[in-house]
Amino acid sequence: MRTGASSPPPPWRRHCLCSELLVFLLFLWGTSEANEELAALPPRGWNSYDSFSWTVDESAYLQNAHILADKLLPHGYQYAVIDFLWYRKYVDGAYTDSYGFDNIDEWGRPFPDLQRFPSSRVDRGFSQIASMVHGMGLKFGIHLMKGISVQAVNANTPILDIKTGKPYLEDGRQWTARDIGLTHRTCAWMPHGFMSVNTDTGAGRAFLRSLYRQYADWGVDFVKVDCIFGTDYSPEEIITISELLQEIDRPIVLSLSPGTEVTPALAENISDHVNMYRITGDDWDNWNDVSSHFSVSSSFAAAKKIGATGLRGRSWPDLDMLPFGWLTNPSVNQGPHRKCNLTLDEQKTQMALWSMAKSPLMYGGDLRHLDDITLSIITNPTLLKINHYSKNNMEFHYVYSERKSKKEHSGRFRSPHHVHLTKNDGIFVGLTACSDDTANGWYMFSQDGKPDHVCRNYKIQNEKSIPFCLGKTKPLLASDIIIMDNMEHQSKFHLSVRNTRDTCLDASAGRRRTASELRFLMFSACRWHAKQMWELNANGNLVSSYSGLCAMVESSDGGTSGARAWVATGSKEEIYLAFFNLDSTSRKMAARISDLGKVLRRAFLRKHLCSCTEVWSGKNFSLAKEEISAVVNPHGSVVFEIIC
Repeated sequence: MRTGASSPPPPWRRHCLCSELLVFLLFLWGTSEANEELAALPPRGWNSYDSFSWTVDESAYLQNAHILADKLLPHGYQYAVIDFLWYRKYVDGAYTDSYGFDNIDEWGRPFPDLQRFPSSRVDRGFSQIASMVHGMGLKFGIHLMKGISVQAVNANTPILDIKTGKPYLEDGRQWTARDIGLTHRTCAWMPHGFMSVNTDTGAGRAFLRSLYRQYADWGVDFVKVDCIFGTDYSPEEIITISELLQEIDRPIVLSLSPGTEVTPALAENISDHVNMYRITGDDWDNWNDVSSHFSVSSSFAAAKKIGATGLRGRSWPDLDMLPFGWLTNPSVNQGPHRKCNLTLDEQKTQMALWSMAKSPLMYGGDLRHLDDITLSIITNPTLLKINHYSKNNMEFHYVYSERKSKKEHSGRFRSPHHVHLTKNDGIFVGLTACSDDTANGWYMFSQDGKPDHVCRNYKIQNEKSIPFCLGKTKPLLASDIIIMDNMEHQSKFHLSVRNTRDTCLDASAGRRRTASELRFLMFSACRWHAKQMWELNANGNLVSSYSGLCAMVESSDGGTSGARAWVATGSKEEIYLAFFNLDSTSRKMAARISDLGKVLRRAFLRKHLCSCTEVWSGKNFSLAKEEISAVVNPHGSVVFEIIC
């Protein structure tokens, strides 16, 4: 052997080196994936709810996933999500709030319905389906309810300690589901289904840790957690879930639902901990649902919440799914059976607003019936570019418009920033974060020496201050399955309308609500449940025991008619201007170029060198004049791309 020359390693050593290199490369790949910025752009994908409600099965899901991979993945739609109740048996008697039909394992955790998802027989999980979805180049998602199931609490299942693989022990005893389930905080619209978990206990955190570690083991990339935000606000559980997901090497997008119109003040406390969060009720295929999104999306843009810091990356206010194509109806026990009720103009308007507001884009129709027109709407290249890469997205208030039959100039549009709960003579009770100034000013009003009303002064248009009052009654214990500790809640009270003592104000609806039902009266028979319990604190806040949110009042002004406009800038300094006509008659709409320049802090030099294209039609417009204008169809939109 020559001096200084090294001999080749023996065959066994070469094999070890290759194995070590492979392990090292896999480690680097996994580390890179874990450290990648999560939801750096608004997520896109397909969700089964609008087309299947809760009855989707493995065959229908995989058929949709294949089409998603083939037709929509090239356009950035990558998440294939199984929506709620995948663990419920599809049998007679089972529905959204039925009891006793869910599959739960020995640790109180739900597992898939084996009849609908036969591949789950391998491990009572979704690992087989997740593997198939990953093989298509997609990412796998599931819907979850908050906390723990009522079935698990009633069965008093033990809690798994994933560190030992045995029941969780603390303080010398074994903890069970009854120790962590908050029976007075069941989901308002699914009280027989799920309840919040006490995250102040080690056992509560151990249960949630066992849940989300199991989902990661299945190969889940996306979780949509329901009945935990909006009027069902559970900030402790949201933050706990976020912390537990950060313990897991696998990056998992955290989405919150349902929303029921959320305020920016409410989102302020949780947007850092999630990746997307619903800010409206369920969006279905009717114009009232679509138009209700304009004001709330504007308020979140003004609050700089679009693309704010989130869990391991960014967070995005979510306007809900796109209910186009072949659909079902809300809360039914059957799959798709009808066409979308929105007109073509209304679908384009929805797609344009979702894109300008940079909402996540989750298609809801059955992809097996995807037609070319719908495909062209949801894959419009300019709108998808706006949705992912634009910046400075905001409502543009300097739009001028007139109806074809009646002149009507639009001024600035003010957006309601609150969760509307109930109506009383044109004034609404809503919920917002207690730090919001609008939550202050409640006081006890005595009549005949008895403090039997809770009031707040409210200023109406003629500048006179009048009190808005609700009746205060002390709740009596009743034969309700959900009982709260009497000593702990002795300072709580019910609120009723005028002198009605058997109908009480709810802090959250007893059923899922659509986006256009925000002002649905929320009173029901009085009972001892946290969603009907209130407390007046020393700061003048009327606090809900269910969510910890505070009540406020405002006048009715939905902002769901007239002319609206949005503006944004592109990654190459393009300018995007969108006109929206919320009325049922055509409007001529215009914006001055000087106003665009002021809002975007841009100087339009040599306008004759700029090109202006309308996105939907491809028509070119001239910028030689001092304004840009177009006639917009009823419930329609036009979107301009201006390149200078």
